[in-house]
Amino acid sequence: MTELILETTRRDEMIDITSRINAKLPRRSGSGICLVFCPHTTAGITINENCDPDVRHDLLAKLDKLAPHTESFYRHSEGNSAAHLKATLVGFSQTIPYRDGAL
Repeated sequence: MTELILETTRRDEMIDITSRINAKLPRRSGSGICLVFCPHTTAGITINENCDPDVRHDLLAKLDKLAPHTESFYRHSEGNSAAHLKATLVGFSQTIPYRDGAL
């Protein structure tokens, strides 16, 4: 098991971690399964093609419409209820096949 530590710079952000995960996979030939899991309850793991930055923008915009940060009906006192909702919608893990050291 390997741990990656990421730092974000904005409230809503998508970070491509593909190369960091590939760097941790076994380099030998063969195949396997990689489980990517985030234990933090205000962050999620998703898979995207990452070819067009507009897709990233659109995903974040839609998530913000579904769970806007500014809603006044949230009761959670830390002020991050929207982040909890978005993470729950996206999910906390992905299981990804790999072959020859690459996802």
